[in-house]
Amino acid sequence: MARGNQRDKAREKNLKAQASQKKANTKTGSEMQRDREALAAKMREKQAAADAKKAAEAAAAGKK
Repeated sequence: MARGNQRDKAREKNLKAQASQKKANTKTGSEMQRDREALAAKMREKQAAADAKKAAEAAAAGKK
């Protein structure tokens, strides 16, 4: 049964690969909160820039 052996070898290889993957989050609560706040600030900046661009385009369209 060569295929059975091949299947077992593939299963062992897959289990070994899964075991080596990072599974748990290693950040503490304060680190996660700080990252979340930094991301929120970045998104607010992007939104403000998009709003400014829309306002500029609307003003330019109004002048035509």
